Amino acid sequence: MSSDHVNRLKAMRWQKPEYIPTSVGILPAAWAKYRAELNEIVKRHPIIFGDQSGQRDYDAVAGTYVEGTHVDAWGCVWHNVHTGREAIVKEHPVPTREDVHKLKAPEQDAGFPHGFMYLRLADLRGFEEVMIDFGEEAPELQMLIDIVCEYNVRQANILSATLKQGDDTQIVGFGDDLGTQHALPISPLKWRKYLKPCYAKIYAPIKAKSAAIYMHTDGHILEIIPDLVDVGVNIVNPQIRANGLDNLVEVCKGKVCVDLDLDRQMFPFCTPSDIDEHVHEAVDKLGSPKGGLWLKAEISDDIPLENIEAIFCALEKYRLYYS
Repeated sequence: MSSDHVNRLKAMRWQKPEYIPTSVGILPAAWAKYRAELNEIVKRHPIIFGDQSGQRDYDAVAGTYVEGTHVDAWGCVWHNVHTGREAIVKEHPVPTREDVHKLKAPEQDAGFPHGFMYLRLADLRGFEEVMIDFGEEAPELQMLIDIVCEYNVRQANILSATLKQGDDTQIVGFGDDLGTQHALPISPLKWRKYLKPCYAKIYAPIKAKSAAIYMHTDGHILEIIPDLVDVGVNIVNPQIRANGLDNLVEVCKGKVCVDLDLDRQMFPFCTPSDIDEHVHEAVDKLGSPKGGLWLKAEISDDIPLENIEAIFCALEKYRLYYS
């Protein structure tokens, strides 16, 4: 087990980690745009990235990040107009409620792609249609949910079989964006009624092996973070902009470990000093010598190079804030 993984476990458990765990995700679009210039910046920050002396393919991209159309295991058609960034589903295989009655889960075991439960409902039906389903509480809504949930439980059982029984050092990651920019798309009451039981069933086989659950989820999710903890989430990965730092402090601090998604909506438009202040404030308010905080930054092709380096510098600087 790596020292960084041990440190993450300590932070997750409020066991006084040596430093605040940090990570950076660089989109393929950023590599394709900045190429060697970005690579030189990355090499200057081995604390974050480790040894980067090998060759890099700046145009490496795969899956739905490639421009064009892609069809997934459920028959959802993804459209991408910008290689290096993620696609969106624009053709939905279950456009009417009548179609729900004919829907069958894939025979293929595709695991847990990003958007495996709630977003899968919207991808199958279309966002507007599934919102009407939730609003009217049509019987087809529960039918749809049951089909998707049962498929995911099957994937969870397959995944659970690969885990070691009783090994509480295992961390299993999931991703499903549950919020919009300013609110949940459905009421917390309906989320608890229709979706909370699904996540509990899906995560149960993983928890039975003593593994921790990491859940990435974009958008405003404040009202249901305690519910995510209830269903077994140990580390939640919320967006700071959509939820607000002070709100996250109130809801999460001391209650669940946060892998804080720093403000990627700010990064393209601010100054390096703004970034330093942003990371400083987040660590000061949400962090603690006991732990409970990780930090995450996403780098896209709309962030200036000087700001990219400022992000890396701030992460290295403030990771030792409580050391």
